[in-house]
Amino acid sequence: MNTLSRVFGLRNASPVASGLYWSGIWLSIGATVLSIMLMGSSLSESNMLPWVIGVHSCAALAGGFVSAKRSGRRGWYFGMANGLLYTLLLTTISFLATNANWSMIVPILFIITALAGAFGGMLGVNASSGQR
Repeated sequence: MNTLSRVFGLRNASPVASGLYWSGIWLSIGATVLSIMLMGSSLSESNMLPWVIGVHSCAALAGGFVSAKRSGRRGWYFGMANGLLYTLLLTTISFLATNANWSMIVPILFIITALAGAFGGMLGVNASSGQR
């Protein structure tokens, strides 16, 4: 992996960008699991909202963990920034791709992902191997 980053010049210096990458990875895993659940069970699309919010909060938690671990300081700050940027990016993409309406769930999603990202950041900064 180290050789590939030297060859292609790929180096992510920003902790928040690194957390956003990991949030996207966890979002894709969660969306795949939800698709399998939707296909293989009697769960309908109208009952998916709690599951979708759970996937987004897990993705924000994982991204907040990674961003705070990379920064090594101010875990709640980097985690909350990751959660807010993740949701901002998500709502922008959903609006541009599907012309999604602004509803009451969007501010609730902002709050939930910000809190989940902050909690992940608190866990991540304590898991870092940096000097204290």
